[in-house]
Amino acid sequence: MEKAKFSTKSIWAGEKEQLAFGATQVPVVHSVSFGYDDMDEWYEVAIGNKPGHIYGRNTNPTVQAFEEKIRILENADASTSFSTGMAAISNTLSTLLFPGDRVVSIKDTYGGTNKIFTEFLPRQQVEVILCDTGDHEAIEREVARGCKVLYLESPTNPTVKITDIKRMAAAGKAVGATVIVDNTFATPVNQNPLELGADLVIHSATKYLGGHADALGGAVCGDRALVEAIYHYREINGATMDPMAAYLILRGMKTLKLRVDQQNKNAASIAEYLKTFDMVEAVFYPGLEDHPHHDIAKEQMTGFGGMLSFAVRGGVDTVRQLLPKLKYANRAANLGSVETVVGPSRTTSHVECTPAERLAMGIPEGLIRYSAGIEDIDDLKQDLAQAFKAIEAYVKS
Repeated sequence: MEKAKFSTKSIWAGEKEQLAFGATQVPVVHSVSFGYDDMDEWYEVAIGNKPGHIYGRNTNPTVQAFEEKIRILENADASTSFSTGMAAISNTLSTLLFPGDRVVSIKDTYGGTNKIFTEFLPRQQVEVILCDTGDHEAIEREVARGCKVLYLESPTNPTVKITDIKRMAAAGKAVGATVIVDNTFATPVNQNPLELGADLVIHSATKYLGGHADALGGAVCGDRALVEAIYHYREINGATMDPMAAYLILRGMKTLKLRVDQQNKNAASIAEYLKTFDMVEAVFYPGLEDHPHHDIAKEQMTGFGGMLSFAVRGGVDTVRQLLPKLKYANRAANLGSVETVVGPSRTTSHVECTPAERLAMGIPEGLIRYSAGIEDIDDLKQDLAQAFKAIEAYVKS
């Protein structure tokens, strides 16, 4: 399987071992417990000496199929799953960081992640250093002073800034830090952080992996010893992926490459198109040649992703007028689905933050996050055109 092409892996990986009764699709196993007549066999499974399942909070056949598929797609030694993407992030950081430890990250992480860094970890006496995203020299200086964890997100949510993963991973390894990369925006279709030197890759499986906005989930892939420690923390603390969610995400992953390839194309086209509107002050997309980190993105990504953001003149007042005019976009706090999804960061990625906190992260109130779907690109462009035209008089007034 490891030698197969990506699309083939996304369909077949991790599934055959979990099939039953001649079924061609992984079943949804809802059983909470798994019984054994042989007490010795039960014990061997319970302590991990034999494959099998004993209790749903620990492992489940449907969930295991998802874990194996994402492990193979990320070329990882091991993987484990979670109830949500934030559970994956919080459980991973809680496993690795203790009072007195130091973590280095960037200012532009997803709002929930940022709250962990600015609110929760300091309460646990963990020193948190947040550097300007893209200032690689500053990150390297802070890492060189010593840290337990170097946490990166590339591209970032929602400003789609890029960090040189290979360079930062080398800096982290030089001081013995565990290097973690949130790969949600890129997906393993566009980027493989483990191959660039990261120790762990995190996904909100809710987004592109599932692709249909109907299931919550998270995953961590990477070094076996690290993943086993994170799994142990998760199995005790209980942020377990639901079997039905695992099934839905598995089903979505079969079309992952088809979807992401189309979303890459649509996002690139929309980013260029938005630059033609006077009402648009700035467009942020790593595929644009004027993006400040375009050259780095070209080096470490095979596609630039389906996510972009843009700032409009008039700020949030313009956002209030523009978004309801769009016919082919859900106004919702999600991304990565087959439908185009739009929303301001103040109600999506950084709703947990104050306006001042958002501004400090370079997120203006008039910033719109645009998750390109797989619709016909001409329809998406015409939809934007009619929406901007509809509010033209309002903006001028």
